[in-house]
Amino acid sequence: MTVQAQNIDAITAGAMPHEEAELTDGFHLVIDALKLNGIETIYNVPGIPITDLGRLAQAEGLRVISFRHEQNAGNAAAIAGFLTKKPGVCLTVSAPGFLNGLTALANATTNCFPMILISGSSEREIVDLQQGDYEEMDQLAIAKPLCKAAFRVLHAEDIGIGVARAIRAAVSGRPGGVYLDLPAKLFSQVIDGALGARSLVKVIDPAPAQLPAPSAVARALDLLKTAERPLIVLGKGAAYAQADDAVRALVEESGIPYVPMSMAKGLLPDTHPLSAGAARSTALKDSDVVLLVGARLNWLLSHGKGKTWGEPGSKRFIQIDIEPREMDSNVEIAAPLVGDIGSCVEALLAGIRKDWKGAPQAWLETIRSKREANIAKMAPKLMKNSSPMCFHSALGALRTVIKERPDAILVNEGANTLDLARGIIDMYQPRKRLDVGTWGVMGIGMGFAVAAAVETGKPVLAVEGDSAFGFSGMEVETICRYDLPVCIVIFNNNGIYRGTDTDPTGRDPGTTVFVKDSRYDKMMEAFGGVGVNVTTPDELKRAVDAAMDSGKPTLINAVIDPQAGSESGNIGSLNPQSTLKKKSA
Repeated sequence: MTVQAQNIDAITAGAMPHEEAELTDGFHLVIDALKLNGIETIYNVPGIPITDLGRLAQAEGLRVISFRHEQNAGNAAAIAGFLTKKPGVCLTVSAPGFLNGLTALANATTNCFPMILISGSSEREIVDLQQGDYEEMDQLAIAKPLCKAAFRVLHAEDIGIGVARAIRAAVSGRPGGVYLDLPAKLFSQVIDGALGARSLVKVIDPAPAQLPAPSAVARALDLLKTAERPLIVLGKGAAYAQADDAVRALVEESGIPYVPMSMAKGLLPDTHPLSAGAARSTALKDSDVVLLVGARLNWLLSHGKGKTWGEPGSKRFIQIDIEPREMDSNVEIAAPLVGDIGSCVEALLAGIRKDWKGAPQAWLETIRSKREANIAKMAPKLMKNSSPMCFHSALGALRTVIKERPDAILVNEGANTLDLARGIIDMYQPRKRLDVGTWGVMGIGMGFAVAAAVETGKPVLAVEGDSAFGFSGMEVETICRYDLPVCIVIFNNNGIYRGTDTDPTGRDPGTTVFVKDSRYDKMMEAFGGVGVNVTTPDELKRAVDAAMDSGKPTLINAVIDPQAGSESGNIGSLNPQSTLKKKSA
Protein backbone atom coordinates (compact mmCIF):
# COMPACT_ATOMS: atom_id res chain seq x y z
CA MET A 1 0.00 0.00 0.00
CA THR A 2 1.39 3.44 -0.89
CA VAL A 3 0.51 7.04 -0.24
CA GLN A 4 0.90 9.96 -2.64
CA ALA A 5 3.01 12.99 -1.77
CA GLN A 6 4.40 16.01 -3.60
CA ASN A 7 7.59 18.04 -3.18
CA ILE A 8 9.15 15.79 -0.53
CA ASP A 9 12.54 15.91 -2.23
CA ALA A 10 14.28 15.55 1.13
CA ILE A 11 12.89 12.03 1.31
CA THR A 12 12.58 11.01 -2.32
CA ALA A 13 16.04 11.58 -3.70
CA GLY A 14 15.95 13.14 -7.13
CA ALA A 15 12.32 14.18 -7.08
CA MET A 16 11.80 17.56 -8.77
CA PRO A 17 9.33 20.17 -7.51
CA HIS A 18 5.77 19.38 -8.53
CA GLU A 19 6.81 15.80 -9.37
CA GLU A 20 4.46 13.32 -7.76
CA ALA A 21 6.33 10.57 -5.89
CA GLU A 22 4.83 7.30 -4.65
CA LEU A 23 5.57 6.88 -0.96
CA THR A 24 4.72 4.53 1.84
CA ASP A 25 4.98 4.68 5.62
CA GLY A 26 5.47 2.45 8.64
CA PHE A 27 1.75 1.83 9.09
CA HIS A 28 1.33 0.44 5.59
CA LEU A 29 4.57 -1.53 5.64
CA VAL A 30 3.49 -3.42 8.76
CA ILE A 31 0.19 -4.27 7.12
CA ASP A 32 1.82 -5.23 3.82
CA ALA A 33 4.33 -7.45 5.60
CA LEU A 34 1.60 -9.31 7.47
CA LYS A 35 -0.55 -9.75 4.37
CA LEU A 36 2.39 -10.97 2.30
CA ASN A 37 2.87 -13.76 4.85
CA GLY A 38 -0.74 -14.91 4.92
CA ILE A 39 -1.81 -13.24 8.16
CA GLU A 40 -5.55 -12.63 7.85
CA THR A 41 -6.66 -11.66 11.37
CA ILE A 42 -5.40 -9.32 14.08
CA TYR A 43 -6.67 -9.46 17.67
CA ASN A 44 -6.27 -6.14 19.41
CA VAL A 45 -7.24 -3.44 21.86
CA PRO A 46 -6.95 -0.07 20.09
CA GLY A 47 -5.29 3.00 21.57
CA ILE A 48 -2.16 5.16 21.44
CA PRO A 49 -0.01 4.65 19.36
CA ILE A 50 -1.58 1.82 17.33
CA THR A 51 -5.14 3.05 16.75
CA ASP A 52 -4.59 3.93 13.10
CA LEU A 53 -2.75 0.68 12.45
CA GLY A 54 -5.93 -1.21 13.30
CA ARG A 55 -8.08 1.10 11.20
CA LEU A 56 -5.80 0.87 8.18
CA ALA A 57 -5.45 -2.91 8.53
CA GLN A 58 -9.22 -3.26 8.48
CA ALA A 59 -9.43 -1.00 5.42
CA GLU A 60 -6.80 -3.16 3.69
CA GLY A 61 -8.88 -6.33 4.15
CA LEU A 62 -7.44 -7.80 7.33
CA ARG A 63 -9.99 -8.85 9.92
CA VAL A 64 -9.41 -6.86 13.11
CA ILE A 65 -11.16 -8.16 16.22
CA SER A 66 -11.14 -5.57 19.02
CA PHE A 67 -11.35 -6.82 22.61
CA ARG A 68 -12.04 -5.17 25.94
CA HIS A 69 -8.76 -6.33 27.55
CA GLU A 70 -5.37 -7.13 26.03
CA GLN A 71 -4.91 -10.41 27.89
CA ASN A 72 -8.02 -11.78 26.25
CA ALA A 73 -6.91 -10.53 22.82
CA GLY A 74 -3.57 -12.23 23.43
CA ASN A 75 -5.23 -15.49 24.43
CA ALA A 76 -7.26 -15.32 21.23
CA ALA A 77 -4.10 -14.86 19.15
CA ALA A 78 -2.39 -17.74 20.95
CA ILE A 79 -5.14 -20.26 20.32
CA ALA A 80 -5.50 -19.03 16.74
CA GLY A 81 -1.87 -20.08 16.33
CA PHE A 82 -2.63 -23.52 17.75
CA LEU A 83 -5.60 -24.01 15.43
CA THR A 84 -3.97 -22.75 12.22
CA LYS A 85 -0.20 -23.39 12.66
CA LYS A 86 0.31 -19.77 11.61
CA PRO A 87 1.29 -17.23 14.27
CA GLY A 88 -1.70 -15.50 15.78
CA VAL A 89 -1.15 -11.75 16.00
CA CYS A 90 -2.09 -9.60 18.98
CA LEU A 91 -1.74 -5.83 18.76
CA THR A 92 -1.57 -3.73 21.93
CA VAL A 93 -0.82 -0.23 23.10
CA SER A 94 2.30 0.56 25.10
CA ALA A 95 3.28 -0.14 28.74
CA PRO A 96 0.14 -1.29 30.65
CA GLY A 97 -1.43 -2.66 27.47
CA PHE A 98 1.79 -4.43 26.59
CA LEU A 99 1.98 -5.90 30.10
CA ASN A 100 -1.60 -7.17 29.83
CA GLY A 101 -0.75 -8.90 26.58
CA LEU A 102 2.50 -10.25 27.98
CA THR A 103 0.67 -12.70 30.24
CA ALA A 104 -0.90 -14.30 27.18
CA LEU A 105 2.45 -14.26 25.36
CA ALA A 106 4.19 -16.08 28.21
CA ASN A 107 1.35 -18.60 28.37
CA ALA A 108 1.59 -19.15 24.60
CA THR A 109 5.31 -19.82 24.90
CA THR A 110 4.79 -22.30 27.73
CA ASN A 111 2.12 -24.10 25.71
CA CYS A 112 4.08 -23.97 22.43
CA PHE A 113 1.44 -21.89 20.63
CA PRO A 114 2.84 -19.70 17.82
CA MET A 115 1.93 -16.10 18.56
CA ILE A 116 3.30 -12.62 17.86
CA LEU A 117 2.62 -9.79 20.28
CA ILE A 118 3.07 -6.46 18.49
CA SER A 119 3.08 -3.45 20.80
CA GLY A 120 3.58 0.23 20.21
CA SER A 121 6.17 1.73 22.53
CA SER A 122 7.76 4.99 23.67
CA GLU A 123 10.75 6.43 21.85
CA ARG A 124 14.12 4.87 22.58
CA GLU A 125 16.02 8.08 23.22
CA ILE A 126 13.55 9.07 25.96
CA VAL A 127 13.18 5.59 27.46
CA ASP A 128 16.94 5.07 27.69
CA LEU A 129 17.42 8.36 29.53
CA GLN A 130 14.35 7.68 31.67
CA GLN A 131 12.95 11.13 30.96
CA GLY A 132 9.33 10.26 31.70
CA ASP A 133 7.69 9.72 28.32
CA TYR A 134 4.02 8.78 27.99
CA GLU A 135 3.76 5.16 29.21
CA GLU A 136 7.54 4.93 29.26
CA MET A 137 8.86 1.39 29.57
CA ASP A 138 11.71 -0.69 28.15
CA GLN A 139 9.28 -3.26 26.79
CA LEU A 140 11.82 -5.30 24.86
CA ALA A 141 13.89 -5.97 27.97
CA ILE A 142 10.81 -6.99 29.94
CA ALA A 143 9.53 -9.30 27.21
CA LYS A 144 12.77 -11.19 26.49
CA PRO A 145 12.73 -13.57 29.48
CA LEU A 146 9.09 -14.50 28.93
CA CYS A 147 8.96 -15.42 25.25
CA LYS A 148 10.83 -17.39 22.63
CA ALA A 149 12.28 -14.32 20.88
CA ALA A 150 11.95 -10.54 20.96
CA PHE A 151 12.80 -7.93 18.32
CA ARG A 152 12.58 -4.15 17.98
CA VAL A 153 12.27 -2.29 14.67
CA LEU A 154 13.52 1.32 14.54
CA HIS A 155 13.53 2.04 10.80
CA ALA A 156 10.71 1.64 8.30
CA GLU A 157 12.93 -0.19 5.81
CA ASP A 158 13.51 -2.89 8.47
CA ILE A 159 9.83 -3.64 9.11
CA GLY A 160 9.72 -6.42 6.49
CA ILE A 161 12.68 -8.27 7.95
CA GLY A 162 11.41 -7.71 11.50
CA VAL A 163 8.03 -9.26 10.73
CA ALA A 164 9.70 -12.13 8.86
CA ARG A 165 12.00 -12.92 11.77
CA ALA A 166 9.05 -12.85 14.16
CA ILE A 167 7.05 -15.26 12.01
CA ARG A 168 9.91 -17.72 11.59
CA ALA A 169 10.77 -17.63 15.29
CA ALA A 170 7.14 -18.23 16.27
CA VAL A 171 6.58 -21.37 14.17
CA SER A 172 9.98 -22.99 13.66
CA GLY A 173 11.24 -25.76 15.91
CA ARG A 174 9.20 -25.76 19.09
CA PRO A 175 6.58 -23.04 18.47
CA GLY A 176 6.13 -20.19 20.91
CA GLY A 177 5.48 -16.54 21.56
CA VAL A 178 7.45 -13.72 19.95
CA TYR A 179 7.46 -10.05 20.88
CA LEU A 180 7.80 -7.34 18.20
CA ASP A 181 8.41 -3.82 19.53
CA LEU A 182 7.35 -0.96 17.25
CA PRO A 183 8.09 2.54 18.67
CA ALA A 184 5.47 5.17 17.90
CA LYS A 185 7.82 7.18 15.70
CA LEU A 186 8.27 4.21 13.38
CA PHE A 187 4.69 4.26 12.11
CA SER A 188 4.88 7.75 10.62
CA GLN A 189 8.26 7.26 8.93
CA VAL A 190 7.85 7.83 5.20
CA ILE A 191 10.04 6.14 2.58
CA ASP A 192 10.00 5.59 -1.15
CA GLY A 193 7.26 3.16 -2.10
CA ALA A 194 9.45 1.03 -4.35
CA LEU A 195 12.09 0.77 -1.63
CA GLY A 196 9.38 -0.21 0.84
CA ALA A 197 8.06 -2.93 -1.46
CA ARG A 198 11.56 -4.34 -1.94
CA SER A 199 12.11 -4.40 1.82
CA LEU A 200 9.25 -6.83 2.43
CA VAL A 201 10.13 -10.49 3.03
CA LYS A 202 7.96 -13.51 2.33
CA VAL A 203 9.02 -16.26 4.72
CA ILE A 204 9.84 -19.45 2.83
CA ASP A 205 9.32 -22.78 4.63
CA PRO A 206 9.10 -21.23 8.11
CA ALA A 207 8.72 -24.58 9.91
CA PRO A 208 10.76 -27.12 7.90
CA ALA A 209 10.43 -30.80 8.64
CA GLN A 210 13.10 -32.17 10.96
CA LEU A 211 13.65 -35.86 10.29
CA PRO A 212 14.68 -38.19 13.11
CA ALA A 213 17.95 -40.06 12.89
CA PRO A 214 17.48 -43.62 11.50
CA SER A 215 19.40 -45.01 14.48
CA ALA A 216 17.01 -43.27 16.87
CA VAL A 217 14.02 -44.73 15.05
CA ALA A 218 15.54 -48.21 15.18
CA ARG A 219 16.23 -47.85 18.91
CA ALA A 220 12.64 -46.81 19.59
CA LEU A 221 11.23 -49.70 17.54
CA ASP A 222 13.46 -52.22 19.29
CA LEU A 223 12.23 -50.97 22.65
CA LEU A 224 8.57 -51.15 21.61
CA LYS A 225 9.01 -54.72 20.41
CA THR A 226 10.21 -55.82 23.85
CA ALA A 227 7.20 -54.30 25.63
CA GLU A 228 4.67 -56.45 27.42
CA ARG A 229 2.46 -53.51 28.35
CA PRO A 230 3.09 -50.71 25.81
CA LEU A 231 1.26 -47.40 25.99
CA ILE A 232 1.06 -44.30 23.78
CA VAL A 233 0.49 -40.91 25.41
CA LEU A 234 -0.76 -38.25 22.99
CA GLY A 235 -0.14 -34.61 23.93
CA LYS A 236 -1.40 -31.36 22.47
CA GLY A 237 1.78 -31.21 20.39
CA ALA A 238 0.39 -34.16 18.43
CA ALA A 239 -2.83 -32.22 17.86
CA TYR A 240 -0.90 -29.10 16.79
CA ALA A 241 1.15 -31.10 14.29
CA GLN A 242 -1.96 -31.90 12.23
CA ALA A 243 -0.47 -35.29 11.38
CA ASP A 244 -3.84 -36.78 12.20
CA ASP A 245 -3.87 -39.65 9.71
CA ALA A 246 -0.38 -40.80 10.66
CA VAL A 247 -1.11 -40.69 14.39
CA ARG A 248 -4.29 -42.67 13.93
CA ALA A 249 -2.50 -45.22 11.75
CA LEU A 250 0.27 -45.60 14.36
CA VAL A 251 -2.27 -46.44 17.06
CA GLU A 252 -4.46 -48.71 14.98
CA GLU A 253 -1.74 -50.59 13.12
CA SER A 254 0.33 -51.12 16.27
CA GLY A 255 -2.72 -51.99 18.38
CA ILE A 256 -1.16 -50.11 21.32
CA PRO A 257 -3.63 -48.50 23.74
CA TYR A 258 -3.34 -44.73 24.11
CA VAL A 259 -4.06 -42.05 26.70
CA PRO A 260 -4.83 -38.59 25.29
CA MET A 261 -3.93 -35.48 27.23
CA SER A 262 -6.85 -33.07 27.35
CA MET A 263 -6.13 -31.01 24.20
CA ALA A 264 -5.14 -34.18 22.30
CA LYS A 265 -8.60 -35.66 22.85
CA GLY A 266 -10.27 -36.32 19.52
CA LEU A 267 -7.15 -37.22 17.55
CA LEU A 268 -8.89 -40.56 17.76
CA PRO A 269 -12.42 -40.63 19.17
CA ASP A 270 -12.50 -41.06 22.94
CA THR A 271 -14.84 -43.99 22.27
CA HIS A 272 -12.18 -45.80 20.21
CA PRO A 273 -11.57 -49.39 21.41
CA LEU A 274 -7.87 -48.63 21.99
CA SER A 275 -8.59 -45.53 24.09
CA ALA A 276 -7.36 -45.95 27.66
CA GLY A 277 -8.62 -42.56 28.73
CA ALA A 278 -11.25 -44.08 31.03
CA ALA A 279 -8.55 -46.40 32.44
CA ARG A 280 -5.88 -43.71 32.68
CA SER A 281 -4.61 -44.58 36.17
CA THR A 282 -4.18 -48.26 35.36
CA ALA A 283 -2.59 -47.54 31.98
CA LEU A 284 0.00 -45.12 33.37
CA LYS A 285 0.80 -47.15 36.46
CA ASP A 286 1.07 -50.61 34.90
CA SER A 287 2.60 -49.86 31.48
CA ASP A 288 6.23 -50.86 30.93
CA VAL A 289 7.14 -48.95 27.75
CA VAL A 290 5.57 -45.54 27.12
CA LEU A 291 5.71 -43.68 23.82
CA LEU A 292 5.21 -39.92 24.34
CA VAL A 293 3.93 -38.19 21.20
CA GLY A 294 3.88 -34.42 21.67
CA ALA A 295 3.51 -34.77 25.44
CA ARG A 296 5.98 -33.58 28.08
CA LEU A 297 6.68 -35.23 31.42
CA ASN A 298 5.73 -32.11 33.36
CA TRP A 299 3.39 -31.78 36.34
CA LEU A 300 0.40 -32.86 34.25
CA LEU A 301 2.05 -36.30 34.00
CA SER A 302 3.50 -36.24 37.53
CA HIS A 303 6.97 -35.58 36.09
CA GLY A 304 7.16 -39.20 34.96
CA LYS A 305 7.53 -40.55 38.48
CA GLY A 306 5.71 -41.07 41.76
CA LYS A 307 2.57 -43.08 42.46
CA THR A 308 1.10 -42.20 39.07
CA TRP A 309 3.75 -44.26 37.32
CA GLY A 310 4.13 -47.19 39.72
CA GLU A 311 7.40 -48.51 41.07
CA PRO A 312 10.56 -46.51 40.27
CA GLY A 313 12.33 -47.93 37.24
CA SER A 314 9.27 -49.96 36.23
CA LYS A 315 9.01 -48.38 32.80
CA ARG A 316 11.06 -47.01 29.95
CA PHE A 317 10.16 -43.98 27.87
CA ILE A 318 10.31 -43.21 24.17
CA GLN A 319 9.81 -39.50 23.58
CA ILE A 320 9.10 -37.64 20.36
CA ASP A 321 9.96 -33.95 20.62
CA ILE A 322 11.46 -31.38 18.28
CA GLU A 323 13.42 -29.86 21.18
CA PRO A 324 16.44 -32.00 22.18
CA ARG A 325 16.67 -30.34 25.59
CA GLU A 326 13.28 -31.73 26.54
CA MET A 327 14.75 -35.21 26.77
CA ASP A 328 15.67 -36.36 30.30
CA SER A 329 13.98 -33.25 31.76
CA ASN A 330 12.58 -35.32 34.63
CA VAL A 331 13.47 -38.97 34.08
CA GLU A 332 15.75 -40.87 31.75
CA ILE A 333 14.43 -41.17 28.21
CA ALA A 334 15.55 -44.55 26.92
CA ALA A 335 14.81 -43.78 23.26
CA PRO A 336 14.75 -40.07 22.36
CA LEU A 337 13.30 -39.28 18.93
CA VAL A 338 14.24 -35.72 18.02
CA GLY A 339 12.28 -34.35 15.09
CA ASP A 340 8.90 -33.04 14.06
CA ILE A 341 5.97 -35.20 15.07
CA GLY A 342 4.75 -35.98 11.56
CA SER A 343 8.15 -37.20 10.41
CA CYS A 344 8.81 -39.21 13.57
CA VAL A 345 5.41 -40.90 13.54
CA GLU A 346 5.76 -41.77 9.85
CA ALA A 347 9.19 -43.30 10.53
CA LEU A 348 7.84 -45.42 13.39
CA LEU A 349 4.86 -46.43 11.29
CA ALA A 350 7.12 -47.65 8.48
CA GLY A 351 9.01 -49.84 10.94
CA ILE A 352 5.85 -51.23 12.50
CA ARG A 353 4.48 -52.17 9.10
CA LYS A 354 7.54 -54.34 8.45
CA ASP A 355 7.58 -56.81 11.32
CA TRP A 356 5.24 -55.78 14.14
CA LYS A 357 3.44 -58.58 15.97
CA GLY A 358 0.94 -56.42 17.82
CA ALA A 359 0.38 -55.46 21.44
CA PRO A 360 0.00 -58.38 23.89
CA GLN A 361 -3.64 -59.42 24.24
CA ALA A 362 -3.46 -59.78 28.02
CA TRP A 363 -2.55 -56.11 28.31
CA LEU A 364 -5.34 -55.05 25.97
CA GLU A 365 -7.83 -57.08 28.01
CA THR A 366 -6.64 -55.43 31.24
CA ILE A 367 -7.21 -51.97 29.78
CA ARG A 368 -10.56 -52.93 28.26
CA SER A 369 -12.00 -54.40 31.45
CA LYS A 370 -10.83 -51.46 33.58
CA ARG A 371 -12.23 -48.96 31.09
CA GLU A 372 -15.61 -50.64 30.98
CA ALA A 373 -15.79 -50.89 34.77
CA ASN A 374 -15.01 -47.19 35.19
CA ILE A 375 -17.53 -46.16 32.54
CA ALA A 376 -20.23 -48.26 34.19
CA LYS A 377 -19.41 -46.78 37.58
CA MET A 378 -19.67 -43.24 36.23
CA ALA A 379 -22.90 -43.72 34.25
CA PRO A 380 -25.45 -43.29 37.08
CA LYS A 381 -23.87 -39.97 38.14
CA LEU A 382 -24.25 -38.61 34.63
CA MET A 383 -27.91 -39.58 34.29
CA LYS A 384 -29.31 -37.75 37.31
CA ASN A 385 -31.89 -35.06 36.56
CA SER A 386 -31.72 -33.35 39.94
CA SER A 387 -32.22 -29.71 40.86
CA PRO A 388 -29.93 -28.07 41.72
CA MET A 389 -27.50 -29.88 39.51
CA CYS A 390 -24.17 -31.36 40.52
CA PHE A 391 -21.15 -31.19 38.23
CA HIS A 392 -21.62 -34.75 36.98
CA SER A 393 -25.27 -34.40 36.03
CA ALA A 394 -24.70 -31.08 34.25
CA LEU A 395 -21.67 -32.41 32.37
CA GLY A 396 -23.67 -35.51 31.46
CA ALA A 397 -26.06 -33.28 29.53
CA LEU A 398 -23.19 -31.49 27.76
CA ARG A 399 -21.56 -34.82 26.97
CA THR A 400 -24.61 -35.67 24.89
CA VAL A 401 -24.49 -32.29 23.14
CA ILE A 402 -20.92 -32.89 21.93
CA LYS A 403 -21.72 -36.47 20.93
CA GLU A 404 -24.52 -35.14 18.72
CA ARG A 405 -22.42 -32.20 17.43
CA PRO A 406 -18.87 -33.59 17.09
CA ASP A 407 -17.69 -30.69 14.91
CA ALA A 408 -18.45 -28.12 17.63
CA ILE A 409 -15.47 -26.68 19.49
CA LEU A 410 -15.42 -27.09 23.26
CA VAL A 411 -13.64 -24.44 25.35
CA ASN A 412 -13.27 -25.43 28.99
CA GLU A 413 -11.86 -23.84 32.13
CA GLY A 414 -12.42 -23.80 35.86
CA ALA A 415 -11.46 -26.05 38.76
CA ASN A 416 -14.03 -28.83 39.13
CA THR A 417 -15.65 -27.68 35.89
CA LEU A 418 -12.39 -28.33 34.06
CA ASP A 419 -11.20 -31.44 35.87
CA LEU A 420 -14.45 -33.35 35.57
CA ALA A 421 -15.23 -32.27 32.01
CA ARG A 422 -11.88 -33.68 30.85
CA GLY A 423 -12.98 -37.15 31.84
CA ILE A 424 -16.71 -36.93 31.17
CA ILE A 425 -17.09 -35.18 27.80
CA ASP A 426 -15.89 -37.40 24.97
CA MET A 427 -14.31 -35.75 21.94
CA TYR A 428 -14.52 -37.18 18.43
CA GLN A 429 -12.44 -34.89 16.20
CA PRO A 430 -8.98 -33.31 16.60
CA ARG A 431 -8.44 -29.77 17.87
CA LYS A 432 -12.01 -29.49 19.10
CA ARG A 433 -11.14 -29.27 22.80
CA LEU A 434 -9.36 -26.11 23.97
CA ASP A 435 -8.52 -25.60 27.62
CA VAL A 436 -6.08 -24.11 30.12
CA GLY A 437 -3.10 -26.17 28.98
CA THR A 438 0.29 -26.49 30.62
CA TRP A 439 0.11 -23.65 33.12
CA GLY A 440 -3.47 -24.38 34.13
CA VAL A 441 -4.27 -20.66 34.10
CA MET A 442 -7.76 -19.24 34.46
CA GLY A 443 -9.06 -16.58 32.10
CA ILE A 444 -8.48 -18.15 28.69
CA GLY A 445 -12.16 -18.85 28.10
CA MET A 446 -13.58 -15.91 26.20
CA GLY A 447 -10.41 -15.22 24.21
CA PHE A 448 -10.24 -18.85 23.11
CA ALA A 449 -13.96 -18.87 22.31
CA VAL A 450 -13.76 -15.76 20.13
CA ALA A 451 -10.73 -17.00 18.18
CA ALA A 452 -12.18 -20.49 17.75
CA ALA A 453 -15.32 -19.02 16.20
CA VAL A 454 -13.39 -16.55 14.03
CA GLU A 455 -10.74 -18.98 12.79
CA THR A 456 -12.93 -22.02 12.15
CA GLY A 457 -16.46 -20.71 11.62
CA LYS A 458 -17.67 -23.61 13.78
CA PRO A 459 -20.10 -23.28 16.70
CA VAL A 460 -18.35 -22.93 20.05
CA LEU A 461 -19.48 -24.27 23.42
CA ALA A 462 -17.58 -22.59 26.27
CA VAL A 463 -18.05 -24.41 29.58
CA GLU A 464 -16.89 -22.14 32.39
CA GLY A 465 -16.64 -22.27 36.13
CA ASP A 466 -18.14 -19.13 37.67
CA SER A 467 -14.73 -18.13 39.00
CA ALA A 468 -12.92 -18.72 35.70
CA PHE A 469 -15.54 -16.74 33.79
CA GLY A 470 -14.84 -13.70 35.93
CA PHE A 471 -11.36 -13.30 34.45
CA SER A 472 -12.62 -12.58 30.94
CA GLY A 473 -16.39 -12.19 31.28
CA MET A 474 -16.59 -8.68 29.83
CA GLU A 475 -15.73 -10.18 26.45
CA VAL A 476 -19.34 -11.31 26.14
CA GLU A 477 -19.80 -7.84 24.69
CA THR A 478 -17.14 -8.68 22.08
CA ILE A 479 -18.96 -11.92 21.26
CA CYS A 480 -22.20 -10.01 20.80
CA ARG A 481 -20.56 -7.17 18.86
CA TYR A 482 -19.18 -9.58 16.28
CA ASP A 483 -22.29 -11.79 16.42
CA LEU A 484 -20.27 -14.96 16.95
CA PRO A 485 -21.82 -18.46 17.27
CA VAL A 486 -20.68 -18.90 20.87
CA CYS A 487 -22.74 -20.54 23.61
CA ILE A 488 -21.33 -19.98 27.10
CA VAL A 489 -22.41 -22.24 29.95
CA ILE A 490 -21.47 -21.01 33.43
CA PHE A 491 -21.48 -23.58 36.20
CA ASN A 492 -22.70 -21.30 38.97
CA ASN A 493 -22.24 -22.74 42.45
CA ASN A 494 -21.82 -19.33 44.08
CA GLY A 495 -18.08 -19.47 44.54
CA ILE A 496 -14.61 -20.88 44.01
CA TYR A 497 -14.71 -24.69 44.50
CA ARG A 498 -17.89 -24.30 46.61
CA GLY A 499 -20.13 -21.42 47.59
CA THR A 500 -20.42 -22.28 51.26
CA ASP A 501 -17.36 -20.77 52.99
CA THR A 502 -17.88 -18.19 55.74
CA ASP A 503 -15.82 -15.49 57.42
CA PRO A 504 -15.21 -16.69 61.02
CA THR A 505 -15.39 -13.06 62.21
CA GLY A 506 -18.80 -12.56 60.63
CA ARG A 507 -17.60 -9.35 58.99
CA ASP A 508 -17.30 -10.27 55.29
CA PRO A 509 -18.25 -13.04 52.91
CA GLY A 510 -15.90 -16.03 52.86
CA THR A 511 -12.86 -15.50 50.67
CA THR A 512 -14.04 -18.04 48.09
CA VAL A 513 -17.71 -16.97 48.01
CA PHE A 514 -19.45 -14.88 45.33
CA VAL A 515 -22.80 -13.08 45.35
CA LYS A 516 -25.41 -15.71 46.03
CA ASP A 517 -27.66 -16.77 43.13
CA SER A 518 -26.02 -14.42 40.62
CA ARG A 519 -27.69 -14.24 37.21
CA TYR A 520 -24.85 -14.19 34.70
CA ASP A 521 -27.37 -14.64 31.91
CA LYS A 522 -28.50 -11.06 32.43
CA MET A 523 -25.04 -9.87 31.37
CA MET A 524 -25.51 -11.37 27.94
CA GLU A 525 -28.98 -9.90 27.60
CA ALA A 526 -27.56 -6.45 28.36
CA PHE A 527 -25.48 -6.63 25.16
CA GLY A 528 -28.24 -8.00 22.95
CA GLY A 529 -27.42 -11.69 23.26
CA VAL A 530 -29.60 -14.50 24.57
CA GLY A 531 -29.56 -15.22 28.29
CA VAL A 532 -31.05 -18.37 29.84
CA ASN A 533 -31.25 -19.59 33.45
CA VAL A 534 -31.46 -23.37 33.94
CA THR A 535 -31.71 -25.58 37.02
CA THR A 536 -31.86 -29.16 35.65
CA PRO A 537 -29.83 -31.20 33.15
CA ASP A 538 -32.85 -31.48 30.86
CA GLU A 539 -33.25 -27.69 30.80
CA LEU A 540 -29.53 -27.32 30.18
CA LYS A 541 -29.56 -29.70 27.22
CA ARG A 542 -32.53 -27.95 25.62
CA ALA A 543 -31.01 -24.51 26.10
CA VAL A 544 -27.64 -25.49 24.62
CA ASP A 545 -29.30 -27.20 21.65
CA ALA A 546 -31.34 -24.09 20.95
CA ALA A 547 -28.25 -21.89 21.16
CA MET A 548 -26.19 -24.11 18.90
CA ASP A 549 -29.03 -24.38 16.38
CA SER A 550 -29.54 -20.62 16.26
CA GLY A 551 -25.88 -19.59 16.18
CA LYS A 552 -26.77 -16.58 18.33
CA PRO A 553 -24.49 -15.42 21.15
CA THR A 554 -25.93 -17.11 24.22
CA LEU A 555 -25.05 -17.35 27.89
CA ILE A 556 -26.63 -20.05 30.04
CA ASN A 557 -26.53 -19.67 33.81
CA ALA A 558 -26.46 -23.28 35.02
CA VAL A 559 -27.38 -23.42 38.70
CA ILE A 560 -25.10 -25.90 40.50
CA ASP A 561 -25.47 -27.03 44.11
CA PRO A 562 -23.27 -24.63 46.18
CA GLN A 563 -21.99 -27.60 48.13
CA ALA A 564 -20.87 -29.41 44.99
CA GLY A 565 -17.18 -29.32 44.20
CA SER A 566 -13.96 -30.17 45.95
CA GLU A 567 -11.10 -27.95 47.07
CA SER A 568 -8.83 -27.29 44.05
CA GLY A 569 -10.44 -30.10 42.06
CA ASN A 570 -8.02 -32.84 41.03
CA ILE A 571 -4.94 -30.84 42.01
CA GLY A 572 -5.79 -30.39 45.66
CA SER A 573 -2.40 -31.83 46.57
CA LEU A 574 -0.82 -28.68 45.13
CA ASN A 575 -2.79 -26.44 47.48
CA PRO A 576 -1.04 -26.37 50.90
CA GLN A 577 -3.38 -26.01 53.85
CA SER A 578 -2.49 -24.82 57.32
CA THR A 579 -2.76 -27.30 60.18
CA LEU A 580 -2.45 -24.54 62.78
CA LYS A 581 -5.30 -22.75 64.48
CA LYS A 582 -5.13 -19.10 65.49
CA LYS A 583 -4.80 -18.77 69.24
CA SER A 584 -7.57 -16.87 70.98
CA ALA A 585 -6.59 -13.54 72.54
